[in-house]
Amino acid sequence: MIQRCHKWRQKRKQYIDLARQTTDEIERERLLQTAEHYGRIVNAEQGKIDSTRDPKEKAAAEKEIASIENAESTSDSTESSDEEDIILPEFITNLN
Repeated sequence: MIQRCHKWRQKRKQYIDLARQTTDEIERERLLQTAEHYGRIVNAEQGKIDSTRDPKEKAAAEKEIASIENAESTSDSTESSDEEDIILPEFITNLN
């Protein structure tokens, strides 16, 4: 389950990155909706994972996920610093 969840997080991130790079508004919206879909899948799967863990394991896993996401976001921010900042719709910025 954890590997699937990680794979879906990567797919979500991939779609968000593609949406940032595209200039066609319709294609961007489609990509962002697909990313949102993967975000919902990840949240549902993470809920299943969390329900089977004890609290100590859950806290350790959350720290690990946060560190992985932070590492990925810092590597992406250095790569995309030359690109224009694209304003994303509100629904995509509120995914957690």
